Amino acid sequence: MGGDTLAGRWEAVRARVAAACRAAGRDASEVRILPVSKTHPPEVLAQALAMGMRRFGENRVQELRDKAAALEGRGIDWVLIGHLQTNKAKYVARLAAEVQSLDRLDLAQALQDRLDKEDRTLDVLVQVKTSPEPSKHGLPPVELPGFLERLHDYPRLKVRGLMTMAVQSDDETAVRACFRMLRDLRDCAQGGGHELPRLSMGMSGDYPLAIAEGSTEVRIGTAIFGVRS
Repeated sequence: MGGDTLAGRWEAVRARVAAACRAAGRDASEVRILPVSKTHPPEVLAQALAMGMRRFGENRVQELRDKAAALEGRGIDWVLIGHLQTNKAKYVARLAAEVQSLDRLDLAQALQDRLDKEDRTLDVLVQVKTSPEPSKHGLPPVELPGFLERLHDYPRLKVRGLMTMAVQSDDETAVRACFRMLRDLRDCAQGGGHELPRLSMGMSGDYPLAIAEGSTEVRIGTAIFGVRS
């Protein structure tokens, strides 16, 4: 199957993720792929749906909202992976199946309030800042234990795990350290009674390292959807 088609790229990504799992001594069923569809139009997502993709990651609330309207009724689970402002919580509470970027209590409160109005619950991952880069968002690691305790006050939010973005670097040791930190934080939190089965970490450039460090979901965009012209 041609590698320069959506079907060909999807098949190639699945094969590479499976190979990374084998190299790490893990079963491929342990790692999900989240197709990141940001900047790609609804027509492309319709093709992806025909190939069996059902969950799509989006960075911007406005784009998620527009695509949800265009593809309404198609059984899509929309996943917000980008930074979320509290004033956009109403759209996410109505449309998203999951938010992977929960990193502060005012956002938890905004989502809880809107979910009360929608009478919905929402799966969330807590985003932790494991990279020193100022451009990266996320909760400081030292604040995670207290933050997880406080999230018990927001019953509409179903905490499923943690998410991070590693440092952008050619130094594999530095990249792996970010992923290892998230895994260690998760293991420590689980020892404290928090059930956090999921680790969303790894993107197109570093997912084999993330898989080696215990990722359960990798977020992959361009390698699946190609570069938008």
